[in-house]
Amino acid sequence: MKIAILGGGGVRTPIVIYGLAQAQAALGTTEVVLFDIDAGRLNVIARLGREVLRGFDNPFEIRIETDLLRTAEGAAFVLSSIRVGGMSARARDERIAIEYGLAGQETTGPGGAAMALRTLPVTLAQAQAVERVAPRAWFINFTNPAGLITQALTQNTSLKVIGICDTPSELFHAIANGIGEPQSDMTFDYAGLNHLGWIRHVHLRGEEITERILDDTELLRQLYPADLFDPELIQTLRLIPTEYLFFYYSQRRAYQNQLRAGASRGEELSRLNAGFFEELGRQGDSEALASYRQYLMRRNASYMQLEAQAGSAFGVGVGEQDPFELATGYHRIALELMQGLVSDSPREVVLNVLNGDTIADLRWDDVVEVPCRVDRRGARPKRAGALPDSVRGLVQSVKGYERTLIRAALSGSSRLAELAMLEYPIIGQWELAKEVLQALCKGDAQFLGYLH
Repeated sequence: MKIAILGGGGVRTPIVIYGLAQAQAALGTTEVVLFDIDAGRLNVIARLGREVLRGFDNPFEIRIETDLLRTAEGAAFVLSSIRVGGMSARARDERIAIEYGLAGQETTGPGGAAMALRTLPVTLAQAQAVERVAPRAWFINFTNPAGLITQALTQNTSLKVIGICDTPSELFHAIANGIGEPQSDMTFDYAGLNHLGWIRHVHLRGEEITERILDDTELLRQLYPADLFDPELIQTLRLIPTEYLFFYYSQRRAYQNQLRAGASRGEELSRLNAGFFEELGRQGDSEALASYRQYLMRRNASYMQLEAQAGSAFGVGVGEQDPFELATGYHRIALELMQGLVSDSPREVVLNVLNGDTIADLRWDDVVEVPCRVDRRGARPKRAGALPDSVRGLVQSVKGYERTLIRAALSGSSRLAELAMLEYPIIGQWELAKEVLQALCKGDAQFLGYLH
């Protein structure tokens, strides 16, 4: 089986390769082909991937490609994880958001809108190329903003597109750890959009334990990578939000913390990354892999710290867990999905898929994030019914923004992009929408090349 990774020079790729090696018996992987426009990064990441495989018997081949059609031809799975404009574009987007009084974040607010506008034309062109040479492939979208990009690809290609994100599974894992029970004994009633979802009910061996969790203030504080939510907020909602709701429920706090810290997450990562991959390229294979592991542990330990606590993102030390052995993460979700798609035995995975009649409050062709039963026949979402009154309007508003922004990206209409930002609850003002879009476009060839 051939697996292609678009954006193969990304930092997640060696961990994905590790997961593929662990699942080789189930998947029958024979080669993994890495595609990226950054040849230098691609070579470094491929070296790390080959070093990872030294720990496995009969490893598959890792190849690098700079031709997209050769990369995808004959692939059973195509994994897409691209970042158009690189980390510098993220840092610029986030800084502009801060300058206009909003939190700088890569998938929500102005940063999320900019990322979508910059990314969608590129990833759609790549998907359409895959469609020509591997029309039966499963196209697994990691690329952010994952729900919006997955919706655009689903509506504009005939590929079998599924979007993935590790945010829901991270929360499930945290709840299981918090109550000291195996996650395999638990079920979670979860629904929403990517980076905009809530747990409504939790069952342990068939018993409803939601109220027990909601009433445990200390447990609620332990569920997130930083001190994001006032437990009273969660107890008032009677829902357990995923971490990105912080940028909706505490937008002002996130913004003020970034002001105090003097940076956004993207700016801090840009500083961390400066020269790092060039340094890896000068190291021997085993030394480079050790440096890479330490780098990931440092990134993981700092996640959400800046926005929640205003401290330097990398002033919190190095995480204790080996990133290759984490129980959750994008690579775990990708592997769970891929193994399900080649199996006759269904498994449940939270995915970004077409709504159909899953969430009653949204259109059938919207992409939603819900638990799905996955096997050889594909991913079948579990019915979620109507959303609670307290979140329905927010979900509908954000989905309306996503629909309009997709139209803007496909047509190149700056007027539609302004309308999308007006519809977006985080922005929501006409003058602000226009000013922010103009600032994002100024001097950015990726926007100026198609927005009119």
